[in-house]
Amino acid sequence: MTQPTGKTLPAEKLVELLGKMLLAWDGQWFLKVAESCGLETAVELNARVRESEARIEMRELMKALGLKEAAGLEEAMEVIQFYGRDVFSGVVQADYRAEGGALTVDVCRCRPQEGASKAGLKPDTPCIACARLWNAWLGTLIPHSQWETDIRESLGRGASHCLIQIRKSAGKSAEPGNRP
Repeated sequence: MTQPTGKTLPAEKLVELLGKMLLAWDGQWFLKVAESCGLETAVELNARVRESEARIEMRELMKALGLKEAAGLEEAMEVIQFYGRDVFSGVVQADYRAEGGALTVDVCRCRPQEGASKAGLKPDTPCIACARLWNAWLGTLIPHSQWETDIRESLGRGASHCLIQIRKSAGKSAEPGNRP
């Protein structure tokens, strides 16, 4: 892409810039809803929008990657890692571990949490949306599955990192071959 000044930006820099602008747009939307409707309403609407957007993100990403669905939890985890790192410019920095049909996410940096804190909100405001996010992502990547999220530790609640455990809901299959 050629800039008016004759300078160009590499694709990676454009993706990073877009990720930052999307995060800023999301934060501004949230703040304006909170001003207009109150914080409690804004938090609930944000959680609902984030859950809905998570499904769209994974459907579009799978389409772009040429995937019909993830082969299982490990591949779903790889898609989520790719999304967070390469598509959404490191909004969340985390380590992921899939074992025994469960996913453990250890977050060392969460830019939405940092933004909430800078805006003078309760730093755990984004944590409410995060609790719904994982079921939406994994349920889209592995259709017909339901997931439960347990946020054991949270940056927004004073911990040094977030420790999130996601497990398949009872009675639901996490692997495509095990579906009824």
